[in-house]
Amino acid sequence: MVRRLATVATCNLNQWAMDFEGNLGRIKDSIRQARAQGASYRVGPELEVPGYGCEDHFLELDTVAHSWEVLADLLSDPEDLTGGMLVDVGMPVIHRGVMYNCRVFLLNRRVLLIRPKLNLANDGNYRETRYFATWKHRGVVETHRLPEGVIAAMGAAGPLDGEVPFGDAVLKLKDAVLAAETCEELFTPAAPHIGLALAGVEIISNGSGSHHQLRKLNQRLDLIRGATAKAGGVYLYANQRGCDGGRLYFDGCACVAVNGALVAQGGQFGLADVEVVTATVDLDEVVSYRCAISSLREQASATTCPHLVSVDWALCAPPPATTPATTPATATATATAPPPPRALYPTQPIEPRILRPEEEIAYGPACWLWDYLRRCGASGFLIPLSGGADSSSVAAIVGAMCQLVVKAAAEGDPRVTADVRRVAGYGPEELPQSAQELAGRLLSCVYMGTANSSRETRERAKVLAEQVGAYHLSLTIDGVVEAVVSLFAAAVSGGRRPQFRAHGGGTAENLALQNIQARLRMVLAFLLAQLLPWVRGVPNKSGAGWLLVLGSANVDECLRGYLTKYDCSSADINPIGSISKADLRSFLQWAATHLGYPVLAQVEAAPPTAELEPLVEGQQPQLDEVDMGMTYAELSLYGRLRKVARAGPVAMYNACAAMWAGRLAPAAIATKVKDFFRFYAINRHKSTVLTPSYHMESYSPDDNRFDHRQFLYNIRWPWQFRRIDQLAERDTAAAAAAAAAAAAEPSGTAAADGSTAEKAADLAKAWQRKGSLQKFLNGSKCDDEFRKLHLELKELYQEAANARTLLLDTAPPGAYDTRPAPAATRTRTPPLVTPEEEQAIKDTGGYGSVAASKQSYDRLVQLFQTIYRPRGPNARQKPEEYVIDLLYTYNKQQNKSINDKLEHLAQRICGRWRQLKDRETVLKRVATLLAMWAVRIDGLNQIDAFRAAVRGALAPLQEATGKLMLPLTPEDTAQELKGED
Repeated sequence: MVRRLATVATCNLNQWAMDFEGNLGRIKDSIRQARAQGASYRVGPELEVPGYGCEDHFLELDTVAHSWEVLADLLSDPEDLTGGMLVDVGMPVIHRGVMYNCRVFLLNRRVLLIRPKLNLANDGNYRETRYFATWKHRGVVETHRLPEGVIAAMGAAGPLDGEVPFGDAVLKLKDAVLAAETCEELFTPAAPHIGLALAGVEIISNGSGSHHQLRKLNQRLDLIRGATAKAGGVYLYANQRGCDGGRLYFDGCACVAVNGALVAQGGQFGLADVEVVTATVDLDEVVSYRCAISSLREQASATTCPHLVSVDWALCAPPPATTPATTPATATATATAPPPPRALYPTQPIEPRILRPEEEIAYGPACWLWDYLRRCGASGFLIPLSGGADSSSVAAIVGAMCQLVVKAAAEGDPRVTADVRRVAGYGPEELPQSAQELAGRLLSCVYMGTANSSRETRERAKVLAEQVGAYHLSLTIDGVVEAVVSLFAAAVSGGRRPQFRAHGGGTAENLALQNIQARLRMVLAFLLAQLLPWVRGVPNKSGAGWLLVLGSANVDECLRGYLTKYDCSSADINPIGSISKADLRSFLQWAATHLGYPVLAQVEAAPPTAELEPLVEGQQPQLDEVDMGMTYAELSLYGRLRKVARAGPVAMYNACAAMWAGRLAPAAIATKVKDFFRFYAINRHKSTVLTPSYHMESYSPDDNRFDHRQFLYNIRWPWQFRRIDQLAERDTAAAAAAAAAAAAEPSGTAAADGSTAEKAADLAKAWQRKGSLQKFLNGSKCDDEFRKLHLELKELYQEAANARTLLLDTAPPGAYDTRPAPAATRTRTPPLVTPEEEQAIKDTGGYGSVAASKQSYDRLVQLFQTIYRPRGPNARQKPEEYVIDLLYTYNKQQNKSINDKLEHLAQRICGRWRQLKDRETVLKRVATLLAMWAVRIDGLNQIDAFRAAVRGALAPLQEATGKLMLPLTPEDTAQELKGED
């Protein structure tokens, strides 16, 4: 028996909306490549003829007319591109006055079938029902009259009446049954491929227009493999790959699956305009697979046969034959027109290639930037480089782009070679020899510092530009800021000058002085973008003398509105506008090693700060998370709950209460949720002017198409917030009742787990061998539990820093001395509390829940200012430690669950802390930091018992870890807690 072997081809095409000339060329190139690889069937992406992203251009009849013209060109091409090959293309078609998103099958200069899409994508970034209708007549086929130009192109090969089948049908070839679905139909619950497989269809293709979303490829590949795992068959997936003119990047990954196994997979990202993926499949294996499953046989036997369009043509290759002796005439014919190669065996299964999220962040936006740059006519990019995580991420992504371009040009890609010579101004025989050389032509960076900028960020920006290879300017813009402030003072305020809060100014003055710095940076960035190419004299064969300004606002800050309207978040395009802060920090750690920019490790380790307020003793006291009133981790959670889980304020409170039960008091959870929605409502208007950003994250607040919501809110949310308060009161009462019931039961003595000590020792040894924290975290010896602990520790440090900053900000100038003590006097002196002070503390209620409400914390600060002795015996004691001592002494009435939680966390942290001097040192450090954390959430009680529990937890771990520890000094405590090496 002759096996039915067929070589089939799918492809990634970098189509561009409304570029009919370029799109036609790429379609033809893919057909040529498929034919050269022996394929007899070629499927292309969804709407590949006009480009998927035409949007409202689909409403123009010109778009449909030009699509038919492209199809006519394909049919009449002198190369006979459809001769002996089944070609499946995507384009819009108007049938009986309705526009449909269609697949058009071509063979031997003839249109065989037009198959309209049955299910449209109309959520997230997709708006297909705005332009198209679904074909609602399942199994029904009508006739469609082709345009005269297409009829003429078909000539004698076409039908006499110019009419072809239109509808829900499959192709019945001489040796195979083949059908198509389109994009969304793979994802829909009642997917057509199941019914088609039960009806005996052996090959199912999917021309898709699926955009990149972080961590989504796994889901897509699972669906593709699952499409044939249940009911058998061959599944071909084609996709666009590139920026087709908008915010989306279509991430390719064309592939072929057979009976649930992946046998071929194209690249997810790349600079090639055309990538063809072929596989040889055995259709008899499909039959065998289906016959072996009893339930499948039973369901298939009850399935109604679909409408069949018979085609007198064989898809499968004939068996290879022995080459006969040839005459000179036949030898000449064979030499001039050799047959395509035929595979002898089916393609074997492969493992799916799934990139790490850090790699997706590096290469997806990099390819998007290259497409945008080479198509828009600019001569490069300009980045306002602050030395912080966000702008440094953008610079690293441009560096990754340059690496990809240099690699593709060196490998001989003709399109990339032509583009880089044109955009970067290389001569006909020249090519960049390194990514740094190319970056020197394409990327300009500018650090725009003020008196509030730190030396560290200025230096990091300079070093990063050097490592990437970018042209770099380091400016001081205080003169420009002073000119604007002086103009205001002279013309508006009668000589009064606004002051920062640190200098006695109010909130309005403080914000205005920060915002003017940010907005002036935007103005200067666009000025430099226009004139730097002229100043530098960098050649550009496009004739353009301007740079694209790149924005660097991340998705969390956009969601919260933590940005100045029309500052450097206002740019031409933004490659990270839909990436979370947590993902960016992971990317920076990865890029420091894998992209070759080691300074990024320092950037990631530094606490995020806007550097818009005055320095204190040369250091920037401003922290982003303190300013926002919430952490980036919390923002990511709120974003996913708001958008992905579709949670309003009350639903978000319920979700957070379930996740944070036992960690935060219900009142604290309610405050966090209300704060988020209040700030979100206040700042939602900023989303209407966000810079066009690469879409990657599922909770992007992009107002243009993805997140359609109002931008004028009642920021008090009276109904919703009242309901949240009621729920918080209910949960508080329930927690108190549970605590009372638990207190009535006898409790055992907590003991340290010996296995924990052993694991701590193993982890510590592995850590020491790795030599750095990041290598350890990325290594195989580091398990998920430790990575989670590492994040908890970093969050713990941030909470402590937030508490200290709040205390410092609310105290009057000179209330205490924040300078470090001399090394010889660095000891913690117990506070001296007079009887009068003790009575004053008792009168205020003991401050049992100081962080549960701002009012009680303010009372604590006021009391602290009253009794703290800035020049007394404990003058060198840190102010937050003094406050903690007060809490330790007088906080006796809080629930025990907080202590239990902190005991457990202290035990886990102590077992993995690598820099210790002795047990008392670590006890003091951990207890102090945990107490600061507790101050922010719900206070502590029975601190002596807590200290004893920490000592008990340290005892079994000290022996296992002590020999590996290094001396600890107060200076490196903060660095250790931030996770720095």
